[in-house]
Amino acid sequence: MTNGRRRRNPVSVLGFRYYLVISASSLVITASACAADTNAVLDRWFTTQQDVKTWSADFKQVRTFRALLMPLTSSGRIYFSAPEDFRWELGDPAQTIAVRHEDQMCVVYPALKRAERYPMGPGAPRQLRETMSLLQAGLPRSRKEFESQFTLLSLDQTNGTWRLKVQPRSPGARQMLPELWIGLATNDLSLASTLLVFGDGSTMENDYTNVVKNPVLDQALFEWKPPEDFKVTSPAGR
Repeated sequence: MTNGRRRRNPVSVLGFRYYLVISASSLVITASACAADTNAVLDRWFTTQQDVKTWSADFKQVRTFRALLMPLTSSGRIYFSAPEDFRWELGDPAQTIAVRHEDQMCVVYPALKRAERYPMGPGAPRQLRETMSLLQAGLPRSRKEFESQFTLLSLDQTNGTWRLKVQPRSPGARQMLPELWIGLATNDLSLASTLLVFGDGSTMENDYTNVVKNPVLDQALFEWKPPEDFKVTSPAGR
């Protein structure tokens, strides 16, 4: 003790500084490892996506709304044919059917004998095209396509699933959908789930089962022609 002050042990001070250096180095190494793991997962995912020509699955959908105490649960079936054709059936029997083929999408309500037709080509409304890109986020055609539409916020692993948290790059799409979670099976990186978080706080989660990669699909699944007793409208004004 000198002048009422305890002298610091130089060994302890050096040890503490050494600890700080090692800790900082560890953080850098960990961050680099995480980035490497993220790129490895993404590279594998986009590689496997190149082989997807057709895809089908059953799904369970859970919708939550702030105004409702209990979530709404339903089931359905989805079919996809590259590059952009799909058929989405919600309910059993189907209460709502969404069918996209080439430059057109139809949303069909069989029980009401009513349908809505939307343009999907280059001249389609921007918001509509952005909405469709959000719904197809789990089946991107390439890394370039995916990264042009989304920013990756995080990647983690839980219960045998890689979970990607992404955000739309477009301000308009981001206002409607602030974040989107994509679940990929760790064994083969097939699409396992999607969780959409909307701007009003509501959510839509889809868990996929009975997934089949490259099944033989009848082209008629993606071609809907209205029966004579159906009323067809064009909400997009075309």
